[in-house]
Amino acid sequence: MSFDVVGFDFLEGLTHFLKVFGGILAAALVVSLVIAFLKYGPRGFGLFFKTIWQAVVDFVHTSPRRVWAITMLTWKESSRKKALFVFVVFALLIMFAGWFLRSSVDRPDLQLKVYVKFVLTAISWLTLPVVLLLACWGLPTDIKNRSLHTVVTKPTRRHEVVLGRFFGFSLVGTVVLLVMGVIGYFWTVGQMPAGAKSELVGRVPVYGDMTYSNREGNRRQDTSEESSGVNVGDIWEFRSYIEGGTKSRTFYDFDNLNVSAIRNAGQFRIEYNFEAFRTHKGDIDKRLACQMTIVNNTNGLRVPLPIFEVHEFSNRAADKTIVLGGTDEDGNSIDTVTYNEEATNELKTVNLYDEVLEGGDITIEVQCLDPGQFLGMARPDLFIRMPDRSFASTYFKAVFGIWLQMVLIIVIGVTASCFVKGPVATLLTFGILVVGTGFSELMQGLAAGQTEGGGPFESAYRMFMHLNPTTGFDDGPLKTVITLVDQIAIGFLWTVQHLFPRFEYYNMIPFVANGFDVPWRASLLPSIAVTLAFVIPCLILGYFSLQLREMEAK
Repeated sequence: MSFDVVGFDFLEGLTHFLKVFGGILAAALVVSLVIAFLKYGPRGFGLFFKTIWQAVVDFVHTSPRRVWAITMLTWKESSRKKALFVFVVFALLIMFAGWFLRSSVDRPDLQLKVYVKFVLTAISWLTLPVVLLLACWGLPTDIKNRSLHTVVTKPTRRHEVVLGRFFGFSLVGTVVLLVMGVIGYFWTVGQMPAGAKSELVGRVPVYGDMTYSNREGNRRQDTSEESSGVNVGDIWEFRSYIEGGTKSRTFYDFDNLNVSAIRNAGQFRIEYNFEAFRTHKGDIDKRLACQMTIVNNTNGLRVPLPIFEVHEFSNRAADKTIVLGGTDEDGNSIDTVTYNEEATNELKTVNLYDEVLEGGDITIEVQCLDPGQFLGMARPDLFIRMPDRSFASTYFKAVFGIWLQMVLIIVIGVTASCFVKGPVATLLTFGILVVGTGFSELMQGLAAGQTEGGGPFESAYRMFMHLNPTTGFDDGPLKTVITLVDQIAIGFLWTVQHLFPRFEYYNMIPFVANGFDVPWRASLLPSIAVTLAFVIPCLILGYFSLQLREMEAK
C-alpha cells in the first residue's frame, strides 16, 4: 500500500477554525438576541446581555477542585455501571484470536498486517461504543433520577458539570484504552513468527515530486494530467506507465534531504512499489528488469545503480528496497559507491554522502529495460527511507489516534445530552460519527458546488425538465434566480459540513499495519487540531443548554 502523505497546515487550519467558529458564534448571538426580543420585548435586550455577562463570569471563576470532584463522581458512576467489563470481552478475543489468525495467513510478511488490524480494530470497536453510550446517557439519567439536583444546588457552575463529565468519561476511556493497548502490543509482538520480526518497524518515507519523459527522452517539467505517462487501459488510473526499451523515464525529485541523518544511519535506502504491465509473454521465468540512476543536481554526478527485477506480488520491504552503504563482513562502514560511468563505461568509485548525496538535492530516474513491456508507478510508489522508528512508537501513536477519537465522541455525546434525552443524544452522536467517517468527501463536494448539474435547485430543475447534467443552461432571468438561490444554499451547506468532524484523520491503523510510521503533520497534528476545535464550542453549547434546561423535566 502506498501513502501519499500531505502535510497539514496548522496556521491555515487555525485561521479557518476562527473564521467558521466566529461566523457561527455571531449568527448564534444574533438569533438569540432576536428570540429574546420576540419573547420578552424590550426587556429581552437586558436579559440577553445579563446572560452573556454571567457566562463570562462563570468561565473566569472556574474551580479546578469542583471540576475534579465531578470527574471522580463520573468515574465512580461509570464503574458502577460495569463499563470496565469490556476488558472481559477483549480478553476473550485475544485468547482465541491466535487460533484463527495464525491459520488464515500463510505468508509471514502478511501476518503483521492481519494482527495489527485485528488488535487495533478490536480496541476501537470495543472502546468507542462504550464511551458513546456512557457520554450520551450520563446526564439524562442523572436528571431523571434527580441525582444531578444535589450537584447544581451546590456552588457549582453549569460548565463545570460539563467539564467534569468530559474529564470523567475520558478518564474511564483512557484506562480501558491503555490496558487494551498494552495487552494488544505484547500480544502482537509475541504472535509474530521469527521470519516476520523484521517487519516490526515504523518506516519513515520521504516523497519527491514526480515527472515523466516520453519515449524520445524529452522530459515534461510539470505534473499536470497531460504530462503523465502512458495509459495502458487499466481501469484504476492511480499509476501511469513508461515504455520499456526506450528513453522513457520517470523522475523523482528530492529537495533538502537530511544527509546527516542518513549518514548517522549508516546506509541510504530507496524503497519502491512498481507494477508491471506485459504486452507479450516474454520470458515467463523472469520479472521486468529495471534500473535506477541517482543524479545529484548540485554537482551533476550521475550514478547508475545495478539492474533489478520488479517484485510486484511481494509485500516484504526487503524485496523492494535498494540499499547503498551499510557495513562489510568485518563490521566496517561502507561509504562508497562503485558504478559504470555511462559515457566511458569505466568503473568509478565515489563517496556516498559527500558526492552522491551532496547538498541533499537529488533526482532518481527510473527506466524499464525490457522492450515491449511497461512499468507503472505513482508518486508515492518510490520514496527514500529514512532511519526507522520503533514499532512500539508507531503502534502507540495509532492508539493515541483512537484516544483522540474517543475524546471527541465523549465531547459530542456529553454536549448532546445537555439538551436532549439519552436515546436522541445517542442517535445524534452516532449520526455525526457515521457522516464524519463515510460521507465527509461527499459533504465537501456538495459544499464546494463540485457536483454535476449545478447546485440543489438547479439539479431539481434539471430533473423536472428532464435535462442531462452536461446540457447547457440557457441564460436568462430564471438562470440568474436559480444561481443566486443555489449560492445561498451552498453557503448554508458549507456551514453545516463544518459541524461534522473528519474522522478519517483518526484512522492510523493502515500506517501501522503496513509498517509505516504515523506521520505527525499528516495525521497526528490534524487529529489533535480537530479534537481541540470541537471542545471549546461544545463546552459553550453545553453550558448554555444546561443553564436554560428545566431540571425537573424528565
